[in-house]
Amino acid sequence: MRSNIARNAAVVLSLALSALFIPAVHAQSSGAVLTVADTTKLLPDSVFFRGQSATTQKRNSGGVKFADGMYVLSTLVDTSGYSSDVQAKYQAYFITEVPIKIEGHDLPAGIYGIGFIPDQKFIVLDVGAHDLFTVSSHNDGDLKRPTPLKVVADGASFRLYEGRNYVQFSR
Repeated sequence: MRSNIARNAAVVLSLALSALFIPAVHAQSSGAVLTVADTTKLLPDSVFFRGQSATTQKRNSGGVKFADGMYVLSTLVDTSGYSSDVQAKYQAYFITEVPIKIEGHDLPAGIYGIGFIPDQKFIVLDVGAHDLFTVSSHNDGDLKRPTPLKVVADGASFRLYEGRNYVQFSR
């Protein structure tokens, strides 16, 4: 009897301790929003876009891990070495391991450059800096603490924010 109690206590203790080492995520029905600490571990220090390498700003990153283990990740980049026309559109690196929809527009799995541009627009570019599509973005005046870039859950979808501006995406 005592060995069963001791064994059960050991199992409970090991489960409780293992929970401390699971990456912190915010649960959501179709996936989980990753913390900056999680995305920092996954994203590279620099990325290739339009013929050159750019340093990532991992402290300004966000992402989602879907229930099947696939990711969507984004991080701001230092675009100071790019031409002004590329800088005007390219603010962040965007990686999706699965096809997604951004504001209802299909985006295949891949690596992209993205940016929030004037007139409440959001643009997606391929790695050669060619425009793929532009959609309308939204402004969230009620957002308490805007940050340069973050991802939040929104029901069955997610929001990618740049400051108070956002676009919605889902699988």
